[in-house]
Amino acid sequence: MIRDVVLEVLGKLPSSSVKTARVVPSGRPKAGSRAGRFGVFQDADRAAKAAQVAFEQLKTKGWRGRAKVVEIVKTLCWDKAREWGRIEFEETRIGRLDHKIEKLQGIKGVLGVESLLPLGLSGDNGITMEENAPWGVILAITPVTHSVPTIAGNIINMVAAGNAMVVNPHPGGAKCAAIAVKEINQAIHAELGIENLVCTMEKPSLETFKALSAAPEIPLLCITGGPGVVAAALKTGKRAICAGPGNPPVVVDDCPALDFDRAARDIVLGGSYDNNLLCIGEKQVFAAGGAFDKLMQSLQRAGAKVINSGQLDRIRKEFFTFREDDGGCSHPVANRAFIGADPSTLASIAGVSVDSGTELLIAETAKDDLFVVEEQMTPLVPIIRCDNFDEAVRQAHESEHGYKHSAMVHTMNVAHMTHMGQVMDTTIFVKNGPCIAGLGMGGEGYMSFSVATATGEGITTPKTFTRFRRCALVDQLNIIS
Repeated sequence: MIRDVVLEVLGKLPSSSVKTARVVPSGRPKAGSRAGRFGVFQDADRAAKAAQVAFEQLKTKGWRGRAKVVEIVKTLCWDKAREWGRIEFEETRIGRLDHKIEKLQGIKGVLGVESLLPLGLSGDNGITMEENAPWGVILAITPVTHSVPTIAGNIINMVAAGNAMVVNPHPGGAKCAAIAVKEINQAIHAELGIENLVCTMEKPSLETFKALSAAPEIPLLCITGGPGVVAAALKTGKRAICAGPGNPPVVVDDCPALDFDRAARDIVLGGSYDNNLLCIGEKQVFAAGGAFDKLMQSLQRAGAKVINSGQLDRIRKEFFTFREDDGGCSHPVANRAFIGADPSTLASIAGVSVDSGTELLIAETAKDDLFVVEEQMTPLVPIIRCDNFDEAVRQAHESEHGYKHSAMVHTMNVAHMTHMGQVMDTTIFVKNGPCIAGLGMGGEGYMSFSVATATGEGITTPKTFTRFRRCALVDQLNIIS
């Protein structure tokens, strides 16, 4: 099972970005592995034990200590956004540098200790207090698509809740993770005297994942990844908070009052953001009735480049490969060399040149095209012509595969908004805006790069990483008679 996880995760990456550690044959890391400083470890057991010590130290610092850590992480992400964004981009070679910087700057929108409010109950029989307690040490699995932003957001949520954490980052983003974790720990140590509040594996591997999952110090896992790693986490026997796969559709209504130019700008912004690496990103668009022609014109005005069916065929043949599953059936797999690639790279496959400012490729397709049914994570968005709004919603629902992740609609018809929201039943539903508005970027609300769709917690907050505790005092301190 674990080996399947690695094949599933690594299969989505550019080969140049994957640097896996040598797998140790035994189930335990070598005893001679170095102990680690400021959170960077080669030995999984020592990382878990160091985080446990840090957790005990954090408890002595109280709420002010947690708040100080949140302040440190948000300040560092803002001040070092360009530096850390560049380091991550140079290591992973996917996405867009400007958006990697923006994501780090956006960490200021992640919720901290202010969101953890106790509930007090008072009545004839006394008083009761309900509070949110920490779990202890949490194992976080983070993706290559947003390595440092995911880690930073997890730190804020988890430490605000009173926890320490150990990160087993994707091997393709391990170096930037180690750099950020070390600098964060150095700043925490300078303020609070805690050295290893956040630990990360310097050379993450199958062995470190297994060792950390089995570590007695770790009662809770937080998984931000694909279906393979989610399945593995759920089989560990421990509580797991899992951000599963997504394939977010967009429906554009044939609505006289709709501003099609604005809808097009939103689709281009969301579908091209970090070259469509976001799990919430616009992956396919269903245009109802007369909306199709209006939308295609507006998309081109917004800077999208239309490619024809022949050009799309050439891209499709290079973009998808077929791999046999355990049952002997073949299924399409995105070529990892093109995940998060620039539009010009995709266009060159078809012999098409695009302007340097082109952010998105678009093409008319059928509803069962591979670019529609597979989560492609690339700035090529298929547009599907539908007879009416109801058909568009049905096809959008089919394309989302029941992941219950994210969906978008552009309409001024409130009844249509309501209908689609009920049918899609997604964790995030954005109306008349880009996908990123659902994470507080251009919309109201808070941010997190861990959206727990598979296990139902939704956009994670500090409360996600707490245990419920109730304390009751009978017949006393109910001071109102």
